[in-house]
Amino acid sequence: MSEEGEPRPAPAPEPGPGKETEAEPGNKRRTVSDPAALKALAHPLRLKILRHLAVSGPATSTTLATALGENTGTLSYHLRRLESGGFIEDVPERPNSRERWWRAVRGLDIRRPAQDQMTDTEQAVAGTLDRMRLDEDIELARRFTEEQARSEGWMRGSRSLSHLTKDEVTAFHDAYLDLLARYARGPEDAPPDAKPVLLRWFALPTE
Repeated sequence: MSEEGEPRPAPAPEPGPGKETEAEPGNKRRTVSDPAALKALAHPLRLKILRHLAVSGPATSTTLATALGENTGTLSYHLRRLESGGFIEDVPERPNSRERWWRAVRGLDIRRPAQDQMTDTEQAVAGTLDRMRLDEDIELARRFTEEQARSEGWMRGSRSLSHLTKDEVTAFHDAYLDLLARYARGPEDAPPDAKPVLLRWFALPTE
């Protein structure tokens, strides 16, 4: 039963993690779980760069420096790290620009590797990234609690409880990622009345 009082059937099992699915034409979901790639995310400025590109669209190191209050040399270094990790890419429509234009790669399924697949150093990096994400998630939960009632329908949430097998939790997770890929688009593709919306989901046993 959900906390709203409506029964919700358990999802049927589907293929497990790591599969790629077609979303909109030309938009394929790609799983990223390599510790070396994830290391590129474990820096506050790189997370800010990704957020800015996702919210505001393509940018150069110069426009990012202005928006984030950093110098272009610092931004160029961190942009190269994000590019090597596969998180950002050149904008092909602007090949002759005097500066490189960058955009966030859409449709990424970023998954933390299993503990036994990471070295001690990689586990430390993953822990740093987890703490940065947790700080943001706590702030988002606070905002939701304080602002949801006056958000005019823009803030939505749901809390539920169901009895699931581990395979069904995996299937639910994959179905959620497929739904995200279906709606994945940047500001340049969004309709005029669209807003950047942050989405979160997690599942955990009660004990």
